[in-house]
Amino acid sequence: MSAFAQTTPTTPADLRLVPQSETQIKLSFAPIVKNVAPAVVNVYASRKVVQQRRVSPFFDDPFFRRFFGQPGGGGFDRPRERVESSLGSGVIISRDGTVITNHHVIKDADEVRVALSDRREFDAEIVLLDERTDLAVLKIKGEGPFDHTTFAESDSLEVGDIVLAIGNPFGVGQTVTQGIVSATARTQVGVTDFQFFIQTDAAINPGNSGGALVDMEGKLVGINTAIFSRSGGSNGIGFAIPAHMARFVARAADQGGKVQRPWLGATVQMVNSEIAEALSLDRPRGVLVTAVFDESPAQDAGLQVSDLVVAIGGKEVTDPNSFGYRFATKMIGDETEFMIIRGGKEIALPISLVPAPETVPRDTRELVEFSPFEGATVMNLSPAVSTEIGLEGVFEGVVITAVRRGSTANQVGLRPGDVVRGINEQVVESTRMLETVTKTPPRVWRLEIERDGKVSQLILR
Repeated sequence: MSAFAQTTPTTPADLRLVPQSETQIKLSFAPIVKNVAPAVVNVYASRKVVQQRRVSPFFDDPFFRRFFGQPGGGGFDRPRERVESSLGSGVIISRDGTVITNHHVIKDADEVRVALSDRREFDAEIVLLDERTDLAVLKIKGEGPFDHTTFAESDSLEVGDIVLAIGNPFGVGQTVTQGIVSATARTQVGVTDFQFFIQTDAAINPGNSGGALVDMEGKLVGINTAIFSRSGGSNGIGFAIPAHMARFVARAADQGGKVQRPWLGATVQMVNSEIAEALSLDRPRGVLVTAVFDESPAQDAGLQVSDLVVAIGGKEVTDPNSFGYRFATKMIGDETEFMIIRGGKEIALPISLVPAPETVPRDTRELVEFSPFEGATVMNLSPAVSTEIGLEGVFEGVVITAVRRGSTANQVGLRPGDVVRGINEQVVESTRMLETVTKTPPRVWRLEIERDGKVSQLILR
């Protein structure tokens, strides 16, 4: 059995006790910290950045270049290389040195090192990056065994439970803070694609990212990720990715290094008070199905437009974010159950968990010809690509997946996730077609770009 599949039972709710005496109040968290702290590491990431430094236009003159020994041409000198570094935290989750941390801690890193609590340092290999969850998995390049922690079942957390946050805030060294769980399913945070966070008032500061949030059994319940702050410091509102999601990503790293999420083939929307009243509900609950696509698991299961999905796998869903989290953390190859309300009756629908099909080759290309798309990387859309990048319900056309910094595409405002619908009234059907069109630039570019479900026209001369 994989180490990433383990769960640990938590203390039953009826055994959670409030301190009853002065002696109990003096109890210490030290035994928990002693067990967990060796599994929390500092993560150092560095990347090389090539810059061109602007110099005085006087150095375009050959005399000045010769006299001052400065290279010239165009007002720039030779590219200069500098190293950018970032600091965060991580958690060792297996005895062989597997570490889970935040994606944003090691994004674009050329080198990653981890420092253990006993001051040993090791290089680390990046095994998996999952920007959509803001999680990453590393492997320590060193001989184990390493001290590690185990996952708890984060779904068993309750508001009011005591938790500890362990990390390296501001680079001062390993630090432990204590607080309570303020919310177990906060969805309006805007940090990752899958917004479903544990909120705590344990102090979390810059450098804590990727560190451990543990319960009173010393088990990992979350990965500290973000704070709500106007000053940059802790204001008592911190957010952690639940262990359930972290375990899902760690398991993907263990099974081949790629996150595969199940495909539903349907879209949903929030249920507000007006919709709830129209459906004769006593309160807003669940999510409303707005579209079901052909030849999809949703269609095969009999899901219909206007169905109200109130639970997935026995877990309540309250909005599209919790719906996405519950479905995205299911394992491909299994089956789950949707509890829906249709015509006032509750119906259980079994849903097969299968990967999204790649109906056309993605044919990834980086566009280099001088055009508004210079510096953009594009792919052909399919259900598989849409699921990977989070474009629900968009299965055809060409999507921008990356934009190089400083490129023309970057300067005109194109973004990853934009779908190129047309150029000069010509429908763009494939990456090959887009590349061909950009090789013969017109006087005026008229672009049709779909972003967040809305098509806009951009005119460039």
